[in-house]
Amino acid sequence: MRGVALATLAVAIRVAHKPYWERPGSSWVVRRWPDLTACLAATFFFWLSLTPSLVPRPWYYQGGIGGITAAIGYGLGALLSWLLRLLVPWRPSQRVRARAWLAYLLLLPFAVAIMLGQSADMQRELRQLQALGPTLTWHSLMIALISLLVLTLLLVVARSVRLGTRLLTQLLNRFVPWPVAVALGLVLSTTIVVIGTRDVVWDRGILEVADRIAAAKDRSTDPGVLRPFSPLLSGSPDSLIDWDDLGNKGRTFSGTAISGEEISDFMGEEALDPIRAYVGRAAYDEYADGAELAVRELERTGAFDRAVLAIAGTTGTGWINPTTVEALEYMNGGDTAVVTMQYSYLPSWASFMVDRNEAGLATEALFDAVHARWEQEPASDRPKLLVFGESLAVSATEAAFDGLDDLVARTDGALFIGPPHFSPIHSELTRDRDPGSPVWRPEYQEGRQVRFAQFPDRDLRRPDGAPWDTPRVIYLQNASDPVVWWSPDLLFQRPEWMHEPLGPDVTSSIDWFPFVTFWQTTVDMAVSYGAPAQHGHRYGSAPVNAWAAIAPPEGWTATDTERLGFLLEVRHPPRHGWAG
Repeated sequence: MRGVALATLAVAIRVAHKPYWERPGSSWVVRRWPDLTACLAATFFFWLSLTPSLVPRPWYYQGGIGGITAAIGYGLGALLSWLLRLLVPWRPSQRVRARAWLAYLLLLPFAVAIMLGQSADMQRELRQLQALGPTLTWHSLMIALISLLVLTLLLVVARSVRLGTRLLTQLLNRFVPWPVAVALGLVLSTTIVVIGTRDVVWDRGILEVADRIAAAKDRSTDPGVLRPFSPLLSGSPDSLIDWDDLGNKGRTFSGTAISGEEISDFMGEEALDPIRAYVGRAAYDEYADGAELAVRELERTGAFDRAVLAIAGTTGTGWINPTTVEALEYMNGGDTAVVTMQYSYLPSWASFMVDRNEAGLATEALFDAVHARWEQEPASDRPKLLVFGESLAVSATEAAFDGLDDLVARTDGALFIGPPHFSPIHSELTRDRDPGSPVWRPEYQEGRQVRFAQFPDRDLRRPDGAPWDTPRVIYLQNASDPVVWWSPDLLFQRPEWMHEPLGPDVTSSIDWFPFVTFWQTTVDMAVSYGAPAQHGHRYGSAPVNAWAAIAPPEGWTATDTERLGFLLEVRHPPRHGWAG
């Protein structure tokens, strides 16, 4: 035992004397120990990653963010260290370097524990604001371990790239002078990394896998969804669109349609079977063809004789929020027709990357075709023409119009839910909002035509006493919805939604940091369905209140709104995951 103790003590003394490693010779592949300045920067950036953002993050996502952000900090710290060595001739002695490393290694565990403790306190405040339960203690340990693993993996990749560049430079030096070899090596290495990342990892890797998964999902039918036999629904035996051509979301849209009997049971009076027209992506080649097919389907079902005709935009997969559709159908006793056209089967994030413009082109073609046919009806007998969309479908629907004036001139009302930051009309209204109104609850021209709401019961009354003309446009947007606020500008610019006053469900501990806030908000989008309505990207039964304000049927009351909201919350309970 004494021998083991003495040996352990000797090792400890050697480590204390030199707590870092240096390669014995130039032939070693691993060139040097991690840079201390870079490690300090990585630790600082890891601490920044633990600060709260818009929605609470699960521990595994937080671990990933911590590792990525620490790697960014390490890279910046390494660059700074290199510049200092280049510009300042002074070098610390071995004794100073050893003590600095010892201090860092001894203090690091305590610093990380303090950071994780502070982060848990801030996350606890955010979870309370959004009515979520507390996290568990072991989550903090897992965050640290995952972050360390991700950081190590990224550093290994970075050092492998650097090693490959050095070997390439040495190979080129056999044929060209050293300065030329260095320049060519850097250019070739950068090209290989960029092309490899973009074409191989992203296009042929992530996107191709996503495409295959989405295509298989689009061909499938969700459990409990059956082909309808009502002639008023697309995919039925009488429909112009075959059941197999509807796609997964189209089959769910038609196969789960409510009946007039269900509406009658709730309303206490006779109701009609609603009309639902859905043109799947497999049913047409060009957008104009799909729009024409949608119009013919509407004519076949008698949609232009209904009281309400609503044109819906879809998310990337073709999804439409059933709460928004059913709210309109219940409210109007089934005397409605809803039409939409699928433009893709990819999830919204992938659709945004590869065919973002296609969403707008498809929805514009659909709206123009339906609107042209709607105008052929006598003005006194036309149905109310409404438009709506959620998430990516907002930007797609807005793209069908030249601006707010065009929107209100060509429709009888619009409902947009969770609008992405890049939505054209939404961006214009937010930019030109009335002075003094916050970006998360803007007021535009004193709410005369457009209003924004997170809690519709009170928000739709603002400004107090101001007249609200028709047609009405409503944006449902939560102050804590990362889909609304995500933008590449977050990399280098502090966003307006972090200015005082903050939104009602945004923690006062939130702050902006370069790079960090961008990654946090990016991950927030993936977990934004984990919060309850009205927080994150969940809007619950708020569409009921919105439709009641946009196009209320005769005799509709606040009690009816409350009853219908409760019914739809029961029919469509919250689910985790990403809808579109």
